Formats: sequence, structure tokens, C-alpha cells
Amino acid sequence: MFNLVLFEDERYSKLLPLVHTRPVWELRCGISTLLEKIQRNYPRAPLHFALRPHLADVVGERSRGGTIGRLRNGNKALFVNGRILASPDMWKLIPPDGPDEIFTVQGWVGAARLSGPSLQLISEKMGDILDARIWDAIRNKVAKSSDVQVKLVGYLWDLVRENPAEIVADFRAFGGGGKRKGYVHPHADLYEEKQIVVGEGSQVMAQVVIDARSGPVYIGKNVEILPHTRIEGPVYIGDRTRILGGKIRTGSSIGEECRVGGEVEDAILHAHTNKQHDGFLGHAYVGEWVNLGAGTTNSDLKNNYGPVKVWNDGAFLDTGEMFVGCFIGDHSKTGIGTLINTGTIIGVAANFFGGGVTPKFVPSFAWGGSGGLAEHRIEDAIGTARIVMGRRKVEMTPAMESLLKNVFEQTVLERSPQTAPLLTR
Repeated sequence: MFNLVLFEDERYSKLLPLVHTRPVWELRCGISTLLEKIQRNYPRAPLHFALRPHLADVVGERSRGGTIGRLRNGNKALFVNGRILASPDMWKLIPPDGPDEIFTVQGWVGAARLSGPSLQLISEKMGDILDARIWDAIRNKVAKSSDVQVKLVGYLWDLVRENPAEIVADFRAFGGGGKRKGYVHPHADLYEEKQIVVGEGSQVMAQVVIDARSGPVYIGKNVEILPHTRIEGPVYIGDRTRILGGKIRTGSSIGEECRVGGEVEDAILHAHTNKQHDGFLGHAYVGEWVNLGAGTTNSDLKNNYGPVKVWNDGAFLDTGEMFVGCFIGDHSKTGIGTLINTGTIIGVAANFFGGGVTPKFVPSFAWGGSGGLAEHRIEDAIGTARIVMGRRKVEMTPAMESLLKNVFEQTVLERSPQTAPLLTR
């Protein structure tokens, strides 16, 4: 039996702020996370992780049996880059059996099949990311290398762009539609019912329209879809989520235990996030424990229809995309009437209020509004997070608290006076 090792590389920084608080493979695209897609390809392999040290304790609490750090058993392993967006047949392109081999994707190491001295060398490095330096040393020991045609996530907007197709692919992987285990009111309208799944314990109320003619709609367990909701597939709605009316439009994935109203289009809400009120969210990725105040609306298209620039890893980057909304880290909040600029990054535990338009970049642990931003005290941010999590009966563990403190220290330069002029661009 081979070991399956998911690893992070230095490219994780292009996926901030969402990966400040999670490894790259916990990002969602479609119905599943990147981890779940990879595991479906290698379902019986023991799972191991190589990741940034500050994430180890939290991932250890929720790793579903995976181990972190140096391999202690087995004489061969398949290393898979956690940024891979795995297709259902990736195991054919990157098979676990065979001689040692490195598989490259777009110039990056996408996977590696290793044994013997190569495995021993890399196992000693598994307490952190596996960057180019490490892989260069491994290349000197592995004779075979080949390019493979698999998708590798480079930026957060890649996940948003791929989300509609991934909902369809995951839907097929789960066996397709036509399954109605929950309750559907006789006065709800379902179009193309064979493309719809309503999970056990879920309720679809009267005057709800679910239109799956353009793609499947997967509704998880114990979901409530309230009256005057229109859902246009492809769409995924996770377990225990409540949809409070409004429009959930094509290409949207809403994770577990969210509260959502208004209009959502081509957006990913990771889990435990509130967007209860009217307002538009489009071409966006929103983390966990986020609250978007009433009337919060983001722009996802410039008035000149030009490509959108995004603050990414310390510089403004031209995405080459016409539609780019916002990307919001865990535990952040917006006040009522907030208008989020096109291509905006909002970090972890930021709090923007007072109405008006956000700058293109709101640092992690920033506090304030259009009149200026100050540093949000870490003790206050943790206190708020503990209250919010408690409302969903989730305990903030010491590991979670330590993680937030670590992210606060990592992002201190974002809030420095040298960065401040960039916030108004």
C-alpha cells in the first residue's frame, strides 16, 4: 500500500487571504473541496500532509485520520500538490504504481511517485511546505519526469471560474440527480427534476423555483429553502443551510450552515457564513464565519468592461478576467450599506463599516471604514469570533485561537503606514 501525501508549495501565497487559516486543499470548488476530489482518486491510501507549521494543530483536529509531518511507515508514496483540481480520472494520469517519477503541471511539480532514498530525503522536509528548492534536490535523484494535463489552481479567481463545471462534475461523481429524500411543497416548481437532488431532512417551501435546465442543483441534508427563492443551476447548497428568499444564480456553491438571501451569482461561500439580507454577491469567494451586513453589495464588472486588477501577494495583478468580484477571509464583517469595489481583497478578521465604498485592499485585522482604517485589537477579534462560533454551537479550541494570533502576527506589515497609501487605489 502506498501513502498519499498532500503538500503545499510556495504558490500558496497567491491564494491568500483564504489560505491564511486553512491549507490550500481545504478550498472548495464545486460541491467538494480539493482534498475530497483528490481522495476520490486514491480512496484507500493512508493520508499524510506537508503544510505550513502554523496550520498543523488546527488541521490535526479535523484531518479525518490524516497525519502531519514525517512519514513513519511504508516504502513508497504518491505526493500530490494540494492545488490540483482533480478530475475523476486523475488516477489514470498519475497512477500510484510504477517507478519513481515526477509529474509536472504548468512548470510546477503537480505530483511525484517516490520510494527509497528520494522518499527518505523528502520525508525529512515534511514539517513545512515543499518548495522548489526541495523538489530540485529530488529531481537529481529521480530519472523520469513527465508533463501531465491536469488543472492546477493558481489564484482564487481560478476557483470561481471553474466552479460551474466542477458542480456538474461532482454531481455526476455523486451519482446524478432525480433523488428527492427531503420534503418539496406541492406549490414549489422544479424544472428538469432528474437534475435535482434534495437531501434527507431538507424542506423546499411553497413558491420556490428550482430551475435545473442549465445545470444540476444539489441540495444537501437538513437544508431549508424558504418561499420566494429562485435557484438556477448549476448550484450546490450545503447541509443545514437556510436560503431566505432571493436569487441563487448559476455557478454558486454555498457551504454548510450558511444563511443566505438576496442575489448570489458565480460565488463560493465556504461555510458558516451569513448573507441574510438583500444585496448582490457575484464572482466572489467568501471564507468561514463571515457576516455581510444588510445591503452589502459587491461589483464584479468595471464600467469600461476591462480586465480587473487585484491586490495579490504584495502587488496589484491584472487578472485578465472581465468578471472578478471580491475575496473575503475568515471572520470578517461588513456593516450595513457596504459597497465592495471590483476585485477587492478583504483579509482575515477585518471589520469594515459606516457605508461607502471599500478600498481595493482591506488588510487582515483592519477596523474602520471609508474615513480610515485602524488595527483591530487581537483580543477583541478573538472575542467576537468566539461569540459568533458559539451561536452555531462550535467551540473555539486553543488551536483555533492560536491560529488567529499567528495570522495577526503574519499580517502586521499589511497594516503598516508604508502600506496605507495603497489602500485607496
